[in-house]
Amino acid sequence: MAIGKSATLLTVSTEPSRLPQPDWPAPAKLNLFLHVTGRRGDGYHELQTAFQFLDFGDRLGFRVRPDGRLVRRRGPPGVSMERDLVVRAARELQRISGTGLGAELYLDKRLPVGAGLGGGSSDAATTLVALNHLWDTGLSREQLAAIALRLGADVPVFVHGHAAWAEGIGERLQPLTPEERWYALLLPPCEVSTAAAFAAPELTRHTPPITIPAFLAGAGRNDFAPVVCAQYPDVAEAMAWLQGYGKPCLTGTGAAVFMPCSDQQGAREVVAALPEQMQARGFVARAVQGLNESPLYQRLTE
Repeated sequence: MAIGKSATLLTVSTEPSRLPQPDWPAPAKLNLFLHVTGRRGDGYHELQTAFQFLDFGDRLGFRVRPDGRLVRRRGPPGVSMERDLVVRAARELQRISGTGLGAELYLDKRLPVGAGLGGGSSDAATTLVALNHLWDTGLSREQLAAIALRLGADVPVFVHGHAAWAEGIGERLQPLTPEERWYALLLPPCEVSTAAAFAAPELTRHTPPITIPAFLAGAGRNDFAPVVCAQYPDVAEAMAWLQGYGKPCLTGTGAAVFMPCSDQQGAREVVAALPEQMQARGFVARAVQGLNESPLYQRLTE
C-alpha cells in the first residue's frame, strides 16, 4: 500500500444542521468469561475470553471530504484528539491506504467509559470499516484487523464482526457461536481503571486454561471480579444485588455487571426491579441481547 500524506486535523464547533448522520453502529461487547492464564516475560498477561456483541452501543457519523482533512465534529467527552481512537483509526487508514480523501467525524457516545463494554475499541473498528467503505480504499477485513491491532488488543474482534474465542493478549481469535441470550445489564456509577486492575497483587494470574466445549457447558468466570469489587464498592453492590436473581458476571476489567436471563421478559423484569435508591445514585439497568454477528456489518448491506 502507498503511504499517503498526513491529514490536517481540525477541531470544529458542532453545528447541528451540519453534523453527519450518526447511522453507523459501534456495538458494545461482553466478555462472557475472562481468565488470566499466565504472565509473559514482557509483562503482558496471557488471557482466555469469549467475546459477544450486544444490541446497543455508540453511534458514529461520517461525511467524506475531498480535501483530505479529518475534522472531528464531536468526540468522546474529555478526550483530546491525540487520544481519540476514532481520529487515530481514521488517520491510520488514511496513511496505510494512501487515499487523498478526508472526513468529518461525529461520535454519539452512549457507552460509559471504564464499563468494560469496549466502547472505544468498537468506535475505532467502526471508523475503520465505515471509512474503508466510504473512501473505497478496498482493504480486506484481515488488513483492517492488522491496523486495528495497533490501536488496541480488543479492536480486531470488532473489525472481524463475529463472536469469538480469544487467547494470547486477546489477539488470537477464532469464531464462536454461543447462545444469543438475553441479559440484565447493570451499570454502576463509576469508571474502573484497567491498569489498576491488572496491577493488583491479589489478581489470580495462573488460572488453568479451559476448552471451548467446557465454556459452552458452563465453565468460566471473570478473574478480575474479586479485584474490581474490592476496589470499587459500587461494583460490589451491583454484583450483590444481581445475585438475588441469578448468577452475575463482570465484563472485561470494567464496572458493568451482567446476568443471563431466561428470555427478554425475564431480563426486563430484573431491570424493572432496580431499587429507586440505586437509580437515584446513578445505577442504570437495561435489558440487552447478545449477538453473534455485529450490527456493523448489517449496516454495510443497507
